Amino acid sequence: MCGIAGLIHRDGAGAIGNEMTSMLQALKHRGPDSTGFAIYGTPEPDEYILRFKVAEQEDLASGFKIHDEIKERRATVDERLKSLGVKVTEQEDATEYAFRYEIKFDGDMKKLADYVEDVEGAEILSIGTALELIKDLGDASVVSGDYDLDEFKGTHGIGHTRMATESDVDIRSAHPYWAYPYNDIAVVHNGQITNYWIMRREMERKGHRFMSSCDSELLAVYTAHNLAEGASLEDSLKSSIKDIDGVFTYLVATGDALGLAKDTMAAKPMVLYESDNLVALASEEVAIRSVIPHEIDTWDPYDEEVRVWRT
Repeated sequence: MCGIAGLIHRDGAGAIGNEMTSMLQALKHRGPDSTGFAIYGTPEPDEYILRFKVAEQEDLASGFKIHDEIKERRATVDERLKSLGVKVTEQEDATEYAFRYEIKFDGDMKKLADYVEDVEGAEILSIGTALELIKDLGDASVVSGDYDLDEFKGTHGIGHTRMATESDVDIRSAHPYWAYPYNDIAVVHNGQITNYWIMRREMERKGHRFMSSCDSELLAVYTAHNLAEGASLEDSLKSSIKDIDGVFTYLVATGDALGLAKDTMAAKPMVLYESDNLVALASEEVAIRSVIPHEIDTWDPYDEEVRVWRT
């Protein structure tokens, strides 16, 4: 019963961090285990934002030793970035185990990601020119407060509140998912993909990596693969309806767009509000009304509906 939400300003940057926090907090009852944000700021020339972690929140309870291990893992990541010629222009400790780096790098991004994730406990959450992906245990207000998202200005974002069912309660299993090593693509999903393992093996044979056993990660990898092959976002969303089995509603964000797809049965809820300047989507209308308090008209997208909005 997870909750998903998306928002896009079509007339410039807005208070996307604060708005997404409000929307996801309104959906807390649909998923109390973890909350995740994929938010899109204004890109800087020749610069990437690297978000990564070197431990899980639950690891901190294992004793004093883990704190030293976290420091060692981060130091190893720093050494590896330096050895690849990565210039870190700014560093921020989001939490003890999760970090935000602004970097300059003109080399092989896949090699960078592989080398970092070869460090024990390390996982890249996102590398983006506009994208910053943040996810952790707790509700939206807790995660937003821990990662200081209220002041984040940006054009669009998607988010997810998770109720764990088949996979663990940890950051790795939380949404959104970034499609390594493709910049600025993120996905949130409500539903179940029944041909997950078949499609996952197909994507792995094509050279893609998976960091979790959550079926939602497949949608990010699938989308990134299609876009890398030259498909438009609209084409990828339409193809997913025939290629992917199960019940699903999902949102995809790229550097300049927000997309929606619903499966043939349209069993998973989605409510949509659209104006000239703003588009808001969520599993329940209460999330939209948390950021648009005046009287509005909303509607439910149809089965097999695909929509894309651009900044």
